[in-house]
Formats: sequence, C-alpha cells, structure tokens
Amino acid sequence: MNSTTETARAGVTSADLYRAVSLLERADRVALACHVNPDGDALGSMLAVAQVLRAAGKDCTASFGEPFTVPHNLRFLPGLELLAEPADFPAAPEVMVAFDAGSLDRLGGLAANAMKAEELLVVDHHASNTGYGTAHLVDPHAAATAVLAERLIVALGMPITHEVALSLYVGLVTDTGSFRRATTTPAVHALAARLLATGIQPEEVAGRLWENAPFGYLQALSGVLGRARLEPEAARGRGLVWTTVTRADRAAYGLSYDQVEGVVDVLRGTAEAELVVVLKETDDGAWYGSTRSKGDVDVGRICTRLGGGGGPGMAGFLWRGFPAEAIGRFRDALSRATAPL
Repeated sequence: MNSTTETARAGVTSADLYRAVSLLERADRVALACHVNPDGDALGSMLAVAQVLRAAGKDCTASFGEPFTVPHNLRFLPGLELLAEPADFPAAPEVMVAFDAGSLDRLGGLAANAMKAEELLVVDHHASNTGYGTAHLVDPHAAATAVLAERLIVALGMPITHEVALSLYVGLVTDTGSFRRATTTPAVHALAARLLATGIQPEEVAGRLWENAPFGYLQALSGVLGRARLEPEAARGRGLVWTTVTRADRAAYGLSYDQVEGVVDVLRGTAEAELVVVLKETDDGAWYGSTRSKGDVDVGRICTRLGGGGGPGMAGFLWRGFPAEAIGRFRDALSRATAPL
C-alpha cells in the first residue's frame, strides 16, 4: 500500500479525480469509513458520498470504529440508515473509501479492514496525512473534507440533492467554525451558497449542532471550567488553557461522551491563551485530547508527535494513562517544536 507523504501533500489533481471516479464506477460494492468519534465533517462527508453511490446503484456499507455511536447533535443527518456496525463491515473490501482520517490509526478498529482492501481511496484535508492508501483526494489547503467530497460527487456526474447538500454543509460549517477560521475563502462561501440553494435552513442546522445541549451539560460545565488551568508562559508566551472532563463528571449528569465535545470551544474564548487542550475521559478510561489553536500554533503537528493528528487549528490525540502525563507530553512536544510552531 502506497505510503508516500509527498502524494498526500501534493493536492488534488485531475488525474487524482479521474482515478477516484474510475475506482468507484467500476466497483459493485463500496465500503466507506471515517475516523473514530466522528465530527460533522467526517460523518457528513462520508454520508454524502454514500448517498450518491447508493443513488448510482452501488452496494454501500458505511461505518466507523468503536465506539460506534453517532453523536447526538449529528443524528439529524440524512443517510444514517446506511451505517452498519463495525462488525458488519467487509473484512477485505474490493474498494474502500476513508474520510477525514489523516492516518490508518484514526480509523480505529477498521484500520485492519483498510489494510486488506484491494483499493483504498483516501479523502482528507489534514496536513498531517501520512499518504496511506492506493488513491488520494488529499488537499491540506481545503477548508474541510466536505470540500473534497463535493468535488468527487461533481466528478462522478451525480446531482447534489437537498439531502446530500445538507450532509456536505454540516461538514463545511463545522470544520470552518461557522466560517470563522482562516480557511474560510471566497470559494468556501461560494460552495456554501450552492449548498444553501438546495433549501437548507442555516438557522435550523445551527440549532441542531450547537443549541441543543441538555441542562446537565451546563451543570457539568461549571465543575469542568472551575478546574481549568491557564499557563500564560506556554508556547513561547502565547498561552495555554486546559482542563479535564472525567467519566464522573459525565455520570453525575447522565451525559454521554459526545455531549461534552463543546467544552473545547468554550475555553477557546480565553483571551490570554492561543492554545486550548481539553482531556476527555472515554468510557474505557483512556483520555482523548481535543486541541484548538487561534492561528499562531500548528496543533496538528504537535498532536502528530503524540500519535494523533489533525489540521493546524484543530487536532487531537489519544492517551492511555493519567491526564497529568498527557498534558505533560503535550507541553513537551510543544517546547520541542521548531519555529514556526
């Protein structure tokens, strides 16, 4: 399987699109996967392409690695009926497509399936992408994987229905931070306009994504923010703010893991900190570090050093140990980073 980083970072060419389309058009059955603990971009991009392939008469299976739970705020996405348990995913797919996963590790338990695939098409926008796979639609300059998924759908000659557009729009709006991040270009707004023209109501999408937290989340947030720590000297004086969300925090208010995802964006508003890290304890006792940067520090590079990955402004890593060790390793990776960070 091709593992050249150069392939992953070269951007999408017409030859890349031609090869991707050829693979999908020739296949009778296509297996699609996105990264574990999927966000709106990962799940939305995958479901958009899955719906298109189903409309084209393909036998499709879409999934993601354990824990196999669709986040509460994404349960309005069209195409969820195409999802299958990881155990029902083809063991050795003829053609597999991986979405929004910068490395095989990000596919979790489905990485083994990917390694046995005859052809593995990688659709991703992370600069940390390792170049895995046999075919690539990878562009680190794309604002979201949804941008590349839309290009693929257009290249397939398939219409973008309201349902497909909604899935793509969720990917676009989540990974651009509601069009607030530096990746938001005129082309991004043009794509959003085309998607909205299918009848999407942006206020309804925003309500589903960000304005439906249970009251228990606000109660848990009080304790989580109360133990937040500010380290103004970190990142060469740019500042770091971090906190933890334990299983006990969630259990006290009946919250699932995905329902505390928004904590990192609350801390992102800290004026004195360029960097944010939220360590969330998973159901099996591991710690997932969600990181954010306001622009001066590439957190994707930092998280890659810790076995994770992501983009310059938003990345993550998994740590099996104590949270103090995890934040210590993050600090260490940060201090060893060469300029520019």
